[in-house]
Amino acid sequence: MSRGKPLHLHIVDGVATVVIDNPPVNLFDRLLYPAMMRVAEEVAADDDVRVVVLRSLNPDFFIAHFDVTLIQMLPTDAPRAEELNSFHAMCEAFRTMPKATIAVIEGRVGGGGSELALSCDMRFAALGQAVFNQPEVALGILPGGSGTVRLARLAGRSRALEAILGCDDIDAATAAEWGWVNRALPPDELWPFVDRLARRIASFPPHAVAAAKAAVLRAEKEVVADLLAEGDAFNATLGHPRTVAALAAFMDRGGQTPEGERRLGELAGELG
Repeated sequence: MSRGKPLHLHIVDGVATVVIDNPPVNLFDRLLYPAMMRVAEEVAADDDVRVVVLRSLNPDFFIAHFDVTLIQMLPTDAPRAEELNSFHAMCEAFRTMPKATIAVIEGRVGGGGSELALSCDMRFAALGQAVFNQPEVALGILPGGSGTVRLARLAGRSRALEAILGCDDIDAATAAEWGWVNRALPPDELWPFVDRLARRIASFPPHAVAAAKAAVLRAEKEVVADLLAEGDAFNATLGHPRTVAALAAFMDRGGQTPEGERRLGELAGELG
């Protein structure tokens, strides 16, 4: 069965809405990953776009995580990085482009999906529905797509380590309390709030929006150096026998299926 486009881009009144549509769980796979890289370049270069909003067509999943089968294919002897890998570069594009970037999270988000959302300027989640998880350590790796760098800055060291080492589900209310998201809103209020905010920002002088964002970003020190170190640490885990076994066990136990992903926190706890 052929699959359609994993992303749909709509631009209205300066707001680019990127709709993620990669069923069944919106994996960052061979379709979605390059498509997201392309759309990041496209909206960054479009002077008519002033705000970028990421949301999912599937209310149950924003982006589950990076495709584990692709992780299993990564080389285990990669040299020390001197420049950002393609995933880090994509996330940095959303963080640094001279326009506001917003992630709208209605359902589950984990791993690389969470890292993309963390790279956006703002995140808003559906109260009672959105669930966050960084499951990587349970799989023998670590959040290698900017998760260690972003969470430590946004949530603080202790909460970042609880999420990253615990590999458990974090509900939207807790995520908002921690700073993982800006706000957790009732589901029926989520999109109207974000839509109004995006249109409001898009109505302001774009040079002022870009200058203000750049000034705020200057307060974040050593981001690229920290991402490079994170990437090296991630690569160093890939060849460990327990990593190989945990990645295989994750797939065997239902990882990357809707049923398995809905119990991701529980599933992660079964891999030790």
